[in-house]
Amino acid sequence: MAPGPDLNVTVAIKSFRNGEPIFRDFNVAIAAGSVTAILGPSGIGKSTLLRLIAGIDPVFEGSILIDGTQAKLSPPPGFVFQDPRLLPWLTAFDNVQTAGQEMSGNEARAALARTGMIDSADLFPHQLSGGMQRRVALARAMALNSGLLLLDEPFVSLDRELVEEMHDVLSTLLDQSAPTTLLVTHIAEDAARLADRVLLLAGRPATIVADIALPTPRRQRTASVLENYIALIGASAQRS
Repeated sequence: MAPGPDLNVTVAIKSFRNGEPIFRDFNVAIAAGSVTAILGPSGIGKSTLLRLIAGIDPVFEGSILIDGTQAKLSPPPGFVFQDPRLLPWLTAFDNVQTAGQEMSGNEARAALARTGMIDSADLFPHQLSGGMQRRVALARAMALNSGLLLLDEPFVSLDRELVEEMHDVLSTLLDQSAPTTLLVTHIAEDAARLADRVLLLAGRPATIVADIALPTPRRQRTASVLENYIALIGASAQRS
């Protein structure tokens, strides 16, 4: 499958309501089909950056280009929020299918199958565990097939066993579909397991203070490689 699009983000200025700048003269290029993790302290602007890219927050000066086209003219990205945001009156299947106006039933079922949720397609959110709800949310995002996947701390509040399970599910999906992916996280291990590149943000306005390559393919990352990557990310964060 062809990789997702390249992404170019230019934010001349983005401010809080009180006028304090979140980003100023912020620029980043994301390679097609890559997985980029974005780390930084709470409130630095990580989630804001994803919302700008998705078009959820259009109030800024600058441009978001997806394969050279303005983002507002491109298909909407798949977006996984910090909470699943499933509609409680819809089944898992319907939550996925309603993500796209022209999504067929077969496409929705395929997305659920890829996240291991096809047997729970007819269940409602209150009948699903937290981990199962996260899988449905991921299926909904992937089912859009836009080639661009935005993940805003998708593992928050899950216990370690479920996080490792979600790492495996997401890693398989990334290998199969190669979407251009931005992963916001506070956890170095999330980045070490999933990302090709790590951007560390700091300061006000936020800037990229470290740009770290993680070249070993995901499936070849031994415990030793992961330990080294986690240490590298941690050391870079301390220096920033």
